[in-house]
Amino acid sequence: MQGSSAPCHQPCSGHEACSPQPPGSQGGPLPARGLTRRGAAGWLGGALLTLGGRPAAAETRWRMATEYPASAMPGEGIATFAGRVRELSGGELAVEPVFDAKAGFRSAEILATIAERRIEAGDAFAGALTGLHPLFGLSSLPFVVRSLEDARRLADLARPAYRDAFAERGQVLLYTTPWPPTGLWTKAPLTSVAALRALSIRAYDATSADVLLRAGARAQNISFADAMARLKDGSVDAVLSSGDGGAGRNLWEFLPHFTEINYAIPLSLAVLDGRVHAGLPDGLRTHVDRAAAETEARQWQALRTRLDENYARMRQNGVTIRTEVDPPLVALLRWAAEATVAEWRTKAGPAAVAILDAAAPR
Repeated sequence: MQGSSAPCHQPCSGHEACSPQPPGSQGGPLPARGLTRRGAAGWLGGALLTLGGRPAAAETRWRMATEYPASAMPGEGIATFAGRVRELSGGELAVEPVFDAKAGFRSAEILATIAERRIEAGDAFAGALTGLHPLFGLSSLPFVVRSLEDARRLADLARPAYRDAFAERGQVLLYTTPWPPTGLWTKAPLTSVAALRALSIRAYDATSADVLLRAGARAQNISFADAMARLKDGSVDAVLSSGDGGAGRNLWEFLPHFTEINYAIPLSLAVLDGRVHAGLPDGLRTHVDRAAAETEARQWQALRTRLDENYARMRQNGVTIRTEVDPPLVALLRWAAEATVAEWRTKAGPAAVAILDAAAPR
């Protein structure tokens, strides 16, 4: 908090204790004696700035956390949102990004952490939230979208359901962030079914772990923040991920091969504590909502060139990218995916299934 005599660590919306007060405004008289000309001039200048210049307003601060690096798509989304909020609010509201799980929270923990008021907002990989409701696994279902346009259609159709699911938990959906298509990072070229079945793979949600297990690989659902340690200790030797941005920089140190299996174009979801959102003054709430809408538009536009940018960076750093995948390997993964999607349909409920069917590529 800036501009107040003591820092406030609580989410606030301009309450009196957080607002800078000129001398005497808290019930005491203005000092009549012992006030030097220099002191009087300084106080008068401050009063004039408060009354006649830019209005003095307490700066409200939020923390917004993600387990991903600043240069990955979710990290860029948080930075964009924070920048637009500050600009639109004239500095009245500041969002402090916290990247790389430095706040101590993984995607699966973000919603509970917000509910406990430990942070005000966060970004979570949607698939990590399937323990709350299968709906959140929708965007990471395997091989159900074929293009960015398909992924956007699915996200747009699902948005009302995501919004309602968060509202039931007292939270507000701010914006969606798409990831580039998911591939497999490995130490050696992935050229066959036998090569896949020899791997111990980090999966990014329960659904992808199930697919890989059905295909005969060893697989574990591990958050990205914890995956690096598992690569270092050798308990996993492959990673299911797009390797976007800074995430790729972590991966290519261990895994110099990437196979373009185009598994999914999953989402991350940015969420705000509903109590914080409702407590904002109307004007400030409008700025937050506008910043969120602008951030979502930016994220989807950025994805259009993101894959080429990632591939260029990966090649510059010695990653071999395999775009022609062994046909029997593709067939195996799609067979495993069909069974997993069918099982998801039995658990997700009719509303979520209707969204998937409506979004089917035409």
